[in-house]
Amino acid sequence: MTGHPSGCGVFPAARIGDTAEMVQFGYTMMTEQAGPRDLVDHVVLAEQAGFDFSVTSDHYFPWLTSQGHSPHAWTVLGAAAQATSRIPLMTYVTCPTVRYHPAVVAQKAATLQLLAEGRFRLGLGSGENLNEHVVGGGWPPADVRHEMLEEAVEIIRALFGGGYVNHHGTHYDVESAKLWDLPEEAPQIGIAVSGEQSCELAGRLADLVIGTEPKADLLDAFARHGGEGKPSVGQLPICWDTDHDTAVARAHDQFRWFAGGWKVNSELPGPKSFEAATQFVRKDDVAESIPCGDNPDDFVKAIAPYVEAGFSEVAVVQVGGDTQPAFINWAQETLLPALRSTWPS
Repeated sequence: MTGHPSGCGVFPAARIGDTAEMVQFGYTMMTEQAGPRDLVDHVVLAEQAGFDFSVTSDHYFPWLTSQGHSPHAWTVLGAAAQATSRIPLMTYVTCPTVRYHPAVVAQKAATLQLLAEGRFRLGLGSGENLNEHVVGGGWPPADVRHEMLEEAVEIIRALFGGGYVNHHGTHYDVESAKLWDLPEEAPQIGIAVSGEQSCELAGRLADLVIGTEPKADLLDAFARHGGEGKPSVGQLPICWDTDHDTAVARAHDQFRWFAGGWKVNSELPGPKSFEAATQFVRKDDVAESIPCGDNPDDFVKAIAPYVEAGFSEVAVVQVGGDTQPAFINWAQETLLPALRSTWPS
């Protein structure tokens, strides 16, 4: 087995409470806006460009029809693990409760950790109706989803521990399960948070926290419930283009769903619902929340709230699948130097 021992430097060393100088900058493989082969090509370019880490969305549907894609994220990640050698990989995020059984998630994560030679982190969340409804059975309320997530993490950690696992809980049954291919070091588990209840859950169960907004109180709550000293990962959309108006139009076309907020977005069942919910969102509204164009100062300004809130890692989402190679080249030459001169390590 070829897992990396703890502290070898594969993952950033920054933790909640450290100085902003430790911040790391990541690239997002957005599965809703590119096909599987392109996604792998993009993360190879991101590694070559010098991004510090990568994250990957895990959906069954895109939010909007105009995005046009949604390949199987775990298959893409397996290919990415073989095509890259340095850049860390991470699900951002997988829901291990409805569409996937937690015992299956544990097997996938262990296998990917082996393929990536210790570069994989398992980001988990309570899910979205958009993706989970496809297997039937309805969409549970938020408090039940948190119960399911907690039980799922318990099962995943037990399987990571080796040996046979039997579990008969409120939401899941596991009968004599065992992972036959385990890495020397299990993947770290991150949990996405949006409020006090999820922060309490993440503080107790997670190795790192995934923030949906640049709010210091989320990180404070995570630390208060047991997350002190653990990494924190945030993410924000940006829309680079040499023409500002083109960037705004593309962001409006593909990312206006972003204006709905997590509490709304997690409940909508499909792209048509997102299109109806966002029909009155204007281009100006999108331009106010998503930096557009090619002025690096605008992107630095947009990332600053995450750094100031205490996030140790920030991943960007470039809106537009066919713009990725040009964006990554620009990021290597312009954006990453601007970010690292603002927050040097």
